[in-house]
Order: sequence, then structure tokens, then C-alpha cells
Amino acid sequence: MGVEDDIKRRLLDMLEKDPEFRYAVAGILGMSQTRDQLSGISKSIEKLSENQEKLWLEVKSLRENQEKLWLEVKSLRENQEKLWLEVKSLRENQEKLWLEVKSLRENQEKLWLEVKSLRENQEKLWLEVKSLRENQEKAERDIRDIKTTLQRLTLSEEEEAGEVLAAKLEEKLGVRPVFTRLFIDSKEVDLYSAFDDYWLVCEATVRFGSSMIDELNQKVELIKRSRPDLVRPKLIKAVYTIISVGDAAKKAEEQNIWVLTWKEELTPLKPTT
Repeated sequence: MGVEDDIKRRLLDMLEKDPEFRYAVAGILGMSQTRDQLSGISKSIEKLSENQEKLWLEVKSLRENQEKLWLEVKSLRENQEKLWLEVKSLRENQEKLWLEVKSLRENQEKLWLEVKSLRENQEKLWLEVKSLRENQEKAERDIRDIKTTLQRLTLSEEEEAGEVLAAKLEEKLGVRPVFTRLFIDSKEVDLYSAFDDYWLVCEATVRFGSSMIDELNQKVELIKRSRPDLVRPKLIKAVYTIISVGDAAKKAEEQNIWVLTWKEELTPLKPTT
């Protein structure tokens, strides 16, 4: 006990007489209190980190369902970086830390409101997509109906053209020819007939324009090249139409093309050799 008492007396004496020793002891005692405070702050930060981890799990789930949420997540990450910088500064002041936690909760509430808005917009988008698909299907049905109508109309035009041409040729040449449809090298010739010294090539169309003249001439040349057995000395080029557009009839007459409608001849019959 004498040694311990001696040590205590020396310590007390040093504390009383040695300022540097006294300050060192005071510093050690202050560090203990600081550690306690830092421990409390660390627990608060740990709790904040746990709450933040839960928030990230929810954000991860929302990423899978909404592409637009990536923008919000990016903003959240930027806010998170700012938060960590702020936390580093707030370690020196616990009161400021709690104020920042309050701000984070407010931002989290805004995020949930934004997520709700995004989900509502997503639902509207799906309804719009559904409407577009229905409109597309309706348009496809309409197109199919138009194609069917055109096919029927074309067939009717060819039949009508054959009847009108046969009647006109019987009137002018005394022959009522029979017409057939030709397919040469994947090209279709609407009406073809050969009788006596004549061979006739005719195209039937609803609207007769200048482009039909070139098409008719090309088909005549195709027959000459690919099926010379169908050629006769005298050629009759004809177009049967409902409406003649622009100066197509005038150009046709210049090239000896016989243009007819059901009620009249727009150009005269001029066989060529």
C-alpha cells in the first residue's frame, strides 16, 4: 500500500506542478468523451445506411418496370453523393445531421410521388399502344378489302374490254375474235388475240395515263422477243379504259394505239405492220 500511496502522491504532485502533464491527462479524458460521441454518430449513420439500402432495393425493382425511372435513379445517385459529402461535414454537428435526414425523407416522399406518376403514365402508354394496334389491324383489313375490290374491278374491266373489243372488231373487220390472257416472263398481258393476219394486244385499266403507253409498248416487244409464234403481220395495239387522264389519248393516237371506252373510241383503229 505504501508504493501505491507514493505513486498517487507523485501523480497529484505532477498534476499540480507540471502543466504539460496536466494538459496531457485532460486530453486523454477528452478523447474518451469524443469516442463516445463518435460512437453515437456512427450508430446514427449506420441506421441511415440501413434505411438507404431499403430505398435502393425498391429502386432496383422499379428499374425493371419503367425505363423513365432511370432518370430519377440518376438524380437520386447525384443526391446521394451530395448526401455523403454533407454527412462528412455533419459528423461535426449532430443537429445538422438530423436536419439532413429530414430533408432526405422529404426527397424520398417526392420520389414515391414521381414513381406513382410514372406508373400512371405507363398505364396510359399501354392503352395508347393497344389503341394503335387496333387501328393498325383495322387499316390492314381495309387494305385487304381494297386489294380484293381492285382485283374484282380489274377482272370486270378485262371481261368488259373483251366484249367491247369483240363487238367493235366485228363491226369494223367482220371478225369476232376470242381473247386470252398471257403470262410471259412473269409479265401479264391482259388481252391477246390472233385472227387472220392480225394480232391484238390490249391493256385494260380504270384510269388511262401516259405511263400505260410505255407499258403496252414494252409488252408488245416482250411478245416479239419471247413468243414470236404469237406474232402476225398486222399489229393492233389497244387500251380499254373508263377514264383517260390528261393528254394520254393524244399521245396514244400518235403511236397508233386504239383507245376505247364502253361508249366511244377516243382514238381510231390503225393496225401497223
